[in-house]
Amino acid sequence: MRKRKLASLALLLCVVLALAACGGGGGETRLIMATGGVAGTYHPFGGVLSSVINENTDMHVTVNASGASIDNIQQIGSGDSHLALAQNDVMYYAFHGVSIWSEREPVTNLATLMTLYPETVQIVVDAGSGIYSVADLAGMRVSVGDVGSGVEANAIQVLAAHGLTMDNITVINLPFAGSADQMRDGNLDAFFVTSAAPNTAVMELATARDLRILPIADDRAAALIADYPFYVRVTLDSSDYEWLTTPIQTLAVQATLITSTDLDEQLAYDIVRALIENQPDILAGHMRGADISPENAVQSISVPFHPGAQRFFEEIGALS
Repeated sequence: MRKRKLASLALLLCVVLALAACGGGGGETRLIMATGGVAGTYHPFGGVLSSVINENTDMHVTVNASGASIDNIQQIGSGDSHLALAQNDVMYYAFHGVSIWSEREPVTNLATLMTLYPETVQIVVDAGSGIYSVADLAGMRVSVGDVGSGVEANAIQVLAAHGLTMDNITVINLPFAGSADQMRDGNLDAFFVTSAAPNTAVMELATARDLRILPIADDRAAALIADYPFYVRVTLDSSDYEWLTTPIQTLAVQATLITSTDLDEQLAYDIVRALIENQPDILAGHMRGADISPENAVQSISVPFHPGAQRFFEEIGALS
């Protein structure tokens, strides 16, 4: 009898501890945020976001390094993470099961919390290459990012808007650092980067080579935005790379904070409220905090808002 009572008490204690760990019984709600590689932007920026959430809500968010957008979306879909950072174009592909997601199961439990900052499409060439437009890439050695990546999808779309396909270039699949190394050694004519500007690999290459970033003309940009509404028009200038002597018109996708439709509505509301109301603290921790605002947070939404996030943005007038 005594052993059965002890076993029952032990079981009860386990239940209480489990409830506390997930926010039950008035305890702290614990969440996991998937970010990106430790050398990229997602991981340190996610760390700043988590700190602001932890300091201004009853939640405790733990940040995990990951493989970025594709990996993060899969983690949300499987329930391995509660929050994540992802590109809004990759979110669109995953939600609808198209483009780079056409051979994977769609992830239909994705929900948007807020847009964070633009990830700019940067087409980098050597300043002495004689390449001045996307059309000039025909016949050139071009790195388009890793196979199946969001960067590769962006490259295919931008090339198509200029009448080119992957058959018109010598395709090389390398990450940003590898692309920069190959251009430094003269083995590459151009490479695509989709990331926050400035990009570390581009900055480091600029110390060894004079570079140019190709513009995307207004008519081609308008056509791309019409076909792919997750794009936005952006300008790169000397505030992004000091060696840019004239502004460069290009496009960007949006880094987005995402969650699952299963997340409690009030938790979603409290997360976006904490981030919007404490934007100065985000900026103090990371330069990308400059892009956080109610207006920017609701731009280029490629997957529906979580009801809690939508309620917050409607209450403050950012959504009608």
